[in-house]
Amino acid sequence: MATHFLPVSTDGESERGVPPPDRIISGSPTFTTWNVEEAPGGIYAGIWEATPGKWRIEYDEWEFCHILSGVSVIGEDGGAARTVRAGDSFVLRPGFKGSWEVVETTRKEYVIRTA
Repeated sequence: MATHFLPVSTDGESERGVPPPDRIISGSPTFTTWNVEEAPGGIYAGIWEATPGKWRIEYDEWEFCHILSGVSVIGEDGGAARTVRAGDSFVLRPGFKGSWEVVETTRKEYVIRTA
């Protein structure tokens, strides 16, 4: 019998990546992603981790984030830079443009809904 309960963890397979070279501002950040859900309608959920560095970000999708560990600074073009750390939760809405700087390796849980 199939279950409708899906734990969000790092027990499964992971994907590794880096920001596109033209978006890197400083450092050599790398990403590890454990995407545990990919549902119809463009819904994704899982855990993402990044090593120190800074890069440009642009969001076409809606994303809920909960920081599990580390420290990052998220700067919005024309707005404030916000420091996020373990325990912080936030939403990045479609149209967000700015930068993500990982000061200490950061791990987050995420839920994404594509446009």
